Parts: sequence; C-alpha cells; structure tokens
Amino acid sequence: MSASGGTKAVVAALLANLGIAITKFVAWLLTGASSMLAEAIHSVADSGNQALLLLGGRRAKRDATPQHPFGYGRERYIYAFIVSIVLFSVGGLFALYEAFHKYEQVHAGEPDKLLDSGLGWVPILVLSVAIVMESFSFRTAIVESNRVRDNQSWVQFVRTAKAPELPVVLLEDLAALLGLFFALIGVGMSLLTGNAYWDVGGTTAIGLLLVTVAIVLALETKSLLLGEGASPAALARIRAALEAEPAVERIIHMKTLHLGPDELLVAAKIGVRRTDSAADVAAAIDGAERRVREAEPLARLVYLEPDIYRAEAPVPGGDAPDH
Repeated sequence: MSASGGTKAVVAALLANLGIAITKFVAWLLTGASSMLAEAIHSVADSGNQALLLLGGRRAKRDATPQHPFGYGRERYIYAFIVSIVLFSVGGLFALYEAFHKYEQVHAGEPDKLLDSGLGWVPILVLSVAIVMESFSFRTAIVESNRVRDNQSWVQFVRTAKAPELPVVLLEDLAALLGLFFALIGVGMSLLTGNAYWDVGGTTAIGLLLVTVAIVLALETKSLLLGEGASPAALARIRAALEAEPAVERIIHMKTLHLGPDELLVAAKIGVRRTDSAADVAAAIDGAERRVREAEPLARLVYLEPDIYRAEAPVPGGDAPDH
C-alpha cells in the first residue's frame, strides 16, 4: 500500500475535522444541543486520531537498532490501536454520557436551550456544512483506497489491509458522516416536534456508533499487532519465485510475517539436491533470494535454510511437509 496515499487521506481528514470541530463547538455554545456537543467531541477525537496516525507513520521510519533489529515498522499498528481506544473512550463513551445527562435534564423538565434560544437554525446549518466537508474527506479516503484495493470488497479491504491508515480513516469518516446524519435528525426532529428527547436519541445513536466502530478497529488492529503473514497473493508469488530456482527441488515449509505494512519477513526451508556442493547450495540460495525480492518487493528480509527433503522428517512448527 502506498504510504503517500495513506498520508494524503489522513491529512485531508485532519484538516476537515479541525474545521468541523470548531464550528460544532460554536453551535453547541449557542444552542446547547446535546448532539452538537457529542459531535464536537467526536471531531476532536478524530483530529487527535489523525495526528496519532501521522506520528506513528513518522516514527515507523526510524532505522533499525541493535535493540530493535527488525526496525520500527509495526509502530504504525500500535498508534492505530491507540486510535481505537481514543475513539471508544473520548468519542463513544462521552457521547453516551452526554446522552444520559441530557436525558436527566429533559426528564426533570428543565428548560431546553435548543428549543428556547431561537437559534435552532445554527446547528442545522453547521451540520449541513459539516456533512459537505466530511464528504470530501471521505471521498479522498475512497479514492486513495481504490488505488490499492484491487478487486476486494470494502469489508475484505478493511480486514486484510496491512497498512492501518486507510482503513482507519475510512471507518472514521464513515462514522463521522453517519454521526452527522444522526445529529441532524435528532436536532431537526427536536425543533419540529418541540420534544428534546429526539436530541437525546440522536446523541445516543452517535455514542453507540462510535463504540461499535472503535471495537471493530481494535479487533482488526490487534490482529496486526499479533503478527500477520503475507496475503495469499503474495504467498503465491513468493512460492512461485522459490520454485523457479533450478537448484531448489521443493519448498519443505515456509513462514512469513509482516514486520510493518511495507516490510515482509520470509523464512523458508528449501530442499536441495543431495549431490550439490556447498558452493552450489550457496548459489541456489542467492538466486532464490533474488527471485523472491523481484517477485514480492515487500520481502525485505529473506532467510532460506537448505536441507535434504525427507518425507518422514518432522517439520518445525507442526507444518506438514510438501509432497
């Protein structure tokens, strides 16, 4: 996945959310609409999240050290996981708390600023403008994702993408658009009916939406943190490259691991001929490594162990030997 594409989508989302957050806070101060406060905090959380993604991308570029010999590529996953926590706590839980707080006010019969201020048009205008701005950000994320999505469905793309930035921005922008519509419905129906419980309902819907998206992000990012192997397509390319080396009789077993979105570790035990000399084996390994890197550019680290294939030999890690 192109790092520049992910960065472009993150920056577009950051700029949009900063502008939207300011206008939402102004609308909330003028009208007291609970949905507006929940959406304002949502935009602040999203802005912080995009800043975290940019920071994670920057820190992941650091060179490897003796303490971290495989580099810092997976740091992007850590910051993406932090994003899910921020979205859950600052966005989702705050919105649910605000909904409960507003419910208590309405239930107690306290005056409602939204209905009494005469400025009900302000949140409607702000939400409408925010929907337009958020749509541009969402469009940028879709365009950048389409460059690398190939024929995958959107669900498959979110679940299998190794670079976290685009899936995170996609889900955040989708949640932001839905949240804006929930807020618009809540505020609009409150103004039309004079019933502030609609504002409570809109705020509750926003909170439940953000909690759901945060959980999805956490689960997907957790998988990346635990360590995912290469995609089926990349595995096929690597296997074909190894088998294309004339001196490699077979692949006895192979493991892959993403050290980061743009760096893949390949470790394989390859079968060589019994009659090959040490020089022949060394040449075979060099040739196989070169073929793998040409076939799969993400395969930065390739470790090959030569062996004599024996069908009855146990395979480390429990893999069944190829026949």
